[in-house]
Amino acid sequence: MKRSLISALICLAAGSLAIAAAPMVKKAKPSDYKIVLILPGPINDQSWNATNYAGLVQCNKDLGTKMEYQENVQASDYESAFRNYAERGYDLIMAAGTQFDTSANKVAASYPKTTFCVVNGMVSSGPNVAPIFPKEYEASYLAALLGGAVTTKGQFATIGGFPNKAMEALLDVYEKTAVSVAKKRGIADAKAVRAYANSWDDVALGKQMTSTMIDKGADVMFVYANQVGLGAIQAAKEKGIKFIGFSSNQNDIAPNTVVASVVFNFSTFYTWAVKKYMAGSLDGKVHEGGIAEGIFVPVYTPAISQATKDTVAAAMKDVTSGKTNLKALIVNK
Repeated sequence: MKRSLISALICLAAGSLAIAAAPMVKKAKPSDYKIVLILPGPINDQSWNATNYAGLVQCNKDLGTKMEYQENVQASDYESAFRNYAERGYDLIMAAGTQFDTSANKVAASYPKTTFCVVNGMVSSGPNVAPIFPKEYEASYLAALLGGAVTTKGQFATIGGFPNKAMEALLDVYEKTAVSVAKKRGIADAKAVRAYANSWDDVALGKQMTSTMIDKGADVMFVYANQVGLGAIQAAKEKGIKFIGFSSNQNDIAPNTVVASVVFNFSTFYTWAVKKYMAGSLDGKVHEGGIAEGIFVPVYTPAISQATKDTVAAAMKDVTSGKTNLKALIVNK
């Protein structure tokens, strides 16, 4: 009896270990994997959702996957969207945005055979929750070098979508760096002001907030709030100040207003993540990538001098080598 009980317990423990291991089952070819991307907004928003969709397209092209997508998923539907695809046996469910963290971790516990991957995710509470996180503060550092170079008054204004940890970190780095660059250029009273839209899609709000900030003296705007940023660009254009694009290439939205953009090369990011998944190494932890992985790319207009381009290129090398420690600029690390 005792031996039978011990044997049963050993089998049970082995089963538990199997569940705790990576849930992926190897397929014959990339197209055999059932993969979907859940997006909080439209794929043509010229910002965050478009950037992620571009990653999906390139991943399918480069790897031969057949990743699907669902756009405009509202916050009230996050959990049901995850459950829907998990119930249908999808191998990998990706979702674009930190706002999906809570729902992904909650649903994942019920579907151990499915891997849940939140892009920009910061929480992993199980072996099948594998967020990928672009070190956005590295991208905002590059944006700050550009903002600091083009300002004439040193009055920087920033707008974030929501005040989560990742957003606060990237805005900390941007503001401190931009002000520092401006002061080195002799603008002694350079400063930065910050606001949060508490929205990702309110274009009118973005325009209103930006107009107010410009009226109070801002001469360079930096916004990371998806479609809210489109309204901000409109206001910057109307009031004749400079704007630093972020996440996607926003230079063509308002030429002469958006003087440069720092693009998230999610073609590289998605391919990197899905390769890791198919190799069985996209496990239950946060997987980070940044400048060193080629995820952030500055895109210039003629408004940016060669000297500034050289400064940005040198800065990217210093971050890659570890010479520059950007985490020191983050207030709440």
